[in-house]
Parts: sequence; structure tokens; C-alpha cells
Amino acid sequence: MWGLPAIQHSRSKQNIVSRFEDDGGLGKALKGEFLLCGHCAVVAFALQVECNVCSISHVSFCYCFPVSTSIDTVQNKSPLLSWIPKELTVLANQALSELPRIQFPELNEKELRNELGLKKLVMELMADVLPELKGIMKESCIDYSDDGDEISAASARTPVVYAIVAAYQFRWFVTQVEYPHLGKLCSLVIPCALTAVDHWSPEVKGQGMLSFIHLVKNVNAAEFGVYEDVILDICCKNIASTDELWHHVVEMSVLMVTCTQRKNPRSSWFEKMMNEMLSHLERQPRHKDRRNSWLELIEPVFNSMGIVLLAHFTRIFPLLFQWMHADDDRTVILVLEMVQTIIKLTWIRNTPYTERLVEELTVAHKEAALRRSREEIRNQVLQILVLLQKCKGPQFEEVWDKYRDDPNLRTLSSSLCKETAAVVAH
Repeated sequence: MWGLPAIQHSRSKQNIVSRFEDDGGLGKALKGEFLLCGHCAVVAFALQVECNVCSISHVSFCYCFPVSTSIDTVQNKSPLLSWIPKELTVLANQALSELPRIQFPELNEKELRNELGLKKLVMELMADVLPELKGIMKESCIDYSDDGDEISAASARTPVVYAIVAAYQFRWFVTQVEYPHLGKLCSLVIPCALTAVDHWSPEVKGQGMLSFIHLVKNVNAAEFGVYEDVILDICCKNIASTDELWHHVVEMSVLMVTCTQRKNPRSSWFEKMMNEMLSHLERQPRHKDRRNSWLELIEPVFNSMGIVLLAHFTRIFPLLFQWMHADDDRTVILVLEMVQTIIKLTWIRNTPYTERLVEELTVAHKEAALRRSREEIRNQVLQILVLLQKCKGPQFEEVWDKYRDDPNLRTLSSSLCKETAAVVAH
């Protein structure tokens, strides 16, 4: 691979430009040769920008830049793309900043600094770029007509690294556009995102999910149109994803179902999604990252379902009772916050869980003595007991009588009495 100084000194600028204009040079880079000659391609294009001889209509010149910029964030960096040096990213960013000046000379400096020009350019290019990226990702998708191992057969046709590069490029393009403009591009973005999420590679799936997360945050529910059920279905099918994708698929699913089904708490999609998530959590109840991600993200679904949540109590509460005594304080705090949310939404009506809940809360209060977050946990327990006292009344008092004289709960009992008196006084 040539280095930057070698290119600059061994060839003239026009020779470099010619090198990459010949017979689809950067078009090939889009399909994977970028992994070998990307450095040269970016340098050549940057020199074209400097010479002001590039044609923006030749959109393949833009393909190498989204990869360079999109992998600049540590959490999204693919090991397969880690070879790209920082100076290449810097060079790509410099070239990107010049493109809008060339394409939109009417924009002033303030508009250019606000990245209006770049966003406008990206929107113009999407019609040409996204179908190409979708095609590249589709080439290494599983063909169920293949004999033997499906993933091996898919990889034999087209190396998966091509799809990974395309997926990073796709996410970069999508995340450059925001509300209200992104809604107008749904017919281009959604098919490509579905292809990415349906891919067998976790890295390609992950970029598709991140694209959907950005999309849901920046469009109106009506703009999903005929794709609504398709997206919700692919969310449900991907809930049993690998550990590294669990947070993304839960966030994507929560955003999508609450965006499109908010006005219908009895929607079958709430039912299906909750069942899929709870089944997966029941299979791995001790997996800390999975349960914490779910507890952090699921509240909007609970809020949208409201009283309908009662139908899932038989599966939710056993998990919450188990997690309430987990080793890590973060899980315990998240569980207690979730219990408060559930009580406020449902007042746990007509359920047998009041007595069991009070019992588990008293145990959690005692266990807090050995935890670093003891004060926060004990305060959460107290607030839940106050809520239970308000909504269950005599039933709560009957249950609490069993613990009122417990010497290890004197502080809790005293605090509960004070809270009750304060409520009565108001």
C-alpha cells in the first residue's frame, strides 16, 4: 500500500486522478478493493478536490469517505476496518468539508459551518448510493437454496467484509440526515436497513439496527407506511440476537413499537414483542448486561401498555424478584425503579403479588446494609412501600403487620410511619 508522501512525490496530481478514473477505479473500491487501496483512493480524491476537477455526479468518489468518518467513533469501530489509519480519516474529513463548497457555491460560510451543505449533498446522493449499498450487502446474504452450510456458502459467493464496509457506509449516510428531511427518504432508507438487519453477520446487523434507531427518532409514525409491520416483525425475529447486539435490538424494538402502536395498547405487536423479550430473559436470567439493558430501555413500552401490563405479571414479577437480589447494585436499583413504574401504571390490581412483593422488599432493605448504594436502595424500597400503602390500603396494612416489629426493619418502619403521616397531613 502506498503511503501519502509516496503518492505526493512520485506522481503528478493529474496522474493520480487518472489512475482512479480508469475503468471504475473507485467503483471497485466500493465493493471491497477499498480495503486494499482505500488510502490511495482518498488521497486521489482529496487531490481532485484541491484541483477542483472532480465531478460530484460521479458518486462513486464519495463512497470511501463514509467508512473513514463512521469508524472514527470507538464504540462503532469494526475490527475488520481497524487498519485504516487516523491520518486517512483526517484526510477524508477534509475532503468532505470541501465537497459542499464545490457543489453548492450559493451557500454562505455560516451554512457550511452548520453542515447544511453536507446534509444537502448526502440527501442528493442517497438515491444513487443506497441501492448500490443494499446490493452489496445482499450479495453475501444467506441463500437458503445453497447446499450445506448456508453462511459458508454465502461467504464463498462474496466476502462478508464487503457487506460490513457497505453497512458502515449506509449508517453514515442515514445518520447525516435528521427530522424533518429523513421522512421523505424512507422509501430509500428502509429497504436498505431491512437488508442489513436481515444479514447473518452481527456487524452488518448492528449497523442496520443503529440506522433504524436513528430513523425512528427522526420520522413520524405515518411515514413508515407499508413497512410498519415488516419492521416490527424483523424486530421480533432478532430479539434472540448475540450479546453485542442485544442492547441495539431492544432499543430499536422499543422505539419502533412505541412510535407506531402508542395509541393502541392492546396491539398484538406489544404482546408479541413482550413475549419474545421475556422468553429470552427467562432463558438467561443471570446475564447482567442483558437484564440491565432491558430494564434501562423497556419503560416506554410499559407506559404505552398501561393497565394491559397486568396480563404479563406472571412472567415479569418472577424475574424482578430474582433480580432484586442480584450481586450488582445497578440491577437492584433498576428493578426497584421498574417496580415503582409498574405500581403507578397498574396499582397491581387483582394480583396475588402484593404479599410476595412486600416480603422481597424487606429482604432487599436488609441486604442493602452490605451494598455501596445502600442509601439509594433503601430510599427506593421506602418509596415503593408508600405507593403500596396508598394503592392497597387495608391489604397492605395486613401484610405489613408481619414485619412491623422486626428489629432489623425498625428504621424502615419508622420512616414509613413518617411518610404516611406527611401524606395524611397534606
